[in-house]
Amino acid sequence: MYYAYILESIKDGKYYHGSCEDLEARVAKHNSGQVRSTKYRRPFVLHYQEKFNSRSEAFKREKFFKSVDGYRWLKDNKIT
Repeated sequence: MYYAYILESIKDGKYYHGSCEDLEARVAKHNSGQVRSTKYRRPFVLHYQEKFNSRSEAFKREKFFKSVDGYRWLKDNKIT
């Protein structure tokens, strides 16, 4: 299974959108400082996730979250 996910930074309250195959391991990497783009914003909590059968579906959903339409969808559904 593959995942599109949203993390929330405890430090600054902002969100990070991503996709991966092993969600638990990926969140652990973010929280251990091994991901350059989130290193200085940790710790993180898993805020939202969706499950997919393929990597491409999860990546498309990640890109949607980062788009203007995705931002609106997340707000309308009270996710962020």
